[in-house]
Amino acid sequence: MRAPQRILYPLTFPLRLMPGIVHSRVLATMLNQVMKDALVDGELDFLHGRRVAIEIDDIGVRYLLGLTEGQIRGYGDDAPADASIAGGLREFLLLAARREDADTLFFQRRLRMSGNTELGLYLKNFFDAFEPPARWAPLMRALDRMANLRFPGR
Repeated sequence: MRAPQRILYPLTFPLRLMPGIVHSRVLATMLNQVMKDALVDGELDFLHGRRVAIEIDDIGVRYLLGLTEGQIRGYGDDAPADASIAGGLREFLLLAARREDADTLFFQRRLRMSGNTELGLYLKNFFDAFEPPARWAPLMRALDRMANLRFPGR
């Protein structure tokens, strides 16, 4: 186990005890708020009826999300994913904080995509174009600070 995994894995033990559907629904609720305007404008319609897995491999957590009736929904681990994006926690924090673009993370193989590549590319392009509303600036600052965390071995 790499050094970051040795540190993160025990800290995230309670998170891993919860069923995947709980994780996915909590994340879906947050994303519905952050991406409210994008949802209303139909910018995520490409996800309708499809499911995307987000796998944070260094902490052993998997989220499964999709779009139904104009809302992001969270699903349990028993549902298959049409596309999957995997990587470490820091990589997802860098992406969310807009400190690294998706292309850089994919080309450096710090994020990996599998499954329906067309769906994955739509999602990547959405991430690249998405600008969080100004009201979410405190969240963006918090994500930026979290992305600054350094773990031994990184």
